[in-house]
Amino acid sequence: MPTESSRARSTNETRDRILDVALDVLGENPDAGMGDVAAAAGVVRRTVYGHFPSRLDLVLTLTERAVGEMTAVLTEVDAAGAEADAAWVEFIARVWPVAHRYRVLLALRRGEYGEAIHGLLGPVDELLAGLVERGQDSDVFAHHLPAGILSQVAYGVVVAIADSEMANGASGARAATVTSLLMLGVPEARATALAAGRP
Repeated sequence: MPTESSRARSTNETRDRILDVALDVLGENPDAGMGDVAAAAGVVRRTVYGHFPSRLDLVLTLTERAVGEMTAVLTEVDAAGAEADAAWVEFIARVWPVAHRYRVLLALRRGEYGEAIHGLLGPVDELLAGLVERGQDSDVFAHHLPAGILSQVAYGVVVAIADSEMANGASGARAATVTSLLMLGVPEARATALAAGRP
């Protein structure tokens, strides 16, 4: 007979598998339903609904997971004390492996769950804006837009490249890094050198 801890572990593993599969399914089709997620996860719909009572609950849990990962990286990178442009490069390098997977949240942010997702992503938006503002204060980043908007434009480029055929491989990460730095106003020679690991 399974123990309480083994049952809990199995339940958590099933929940995590559903979340992983949901990211892939929604990434392919942001309008996919709970039945699509259940089928892809190899479970019945009742199991998915047992963990996530509604599609909104599922999407918000995915958002919370993304926010947790991204805020941890941003906080750590910004605390390292590097120049803002070098900190941005480190952030992109560390986020790139999951950027393609979480890109669906931006699509869903523009849909029916927009307000709820926007609220959860607030801490990430604030940290990105803070990093860009730090770069503007030290004249590393351009001043043509407020930090909050400029950070969203620059990160939007990263997401767009993550959503393209360039998503796989080093060329995509390099393109995302260089292009986002250019959007932030970093000179091309400096952006290229930073992307190549030669600050």
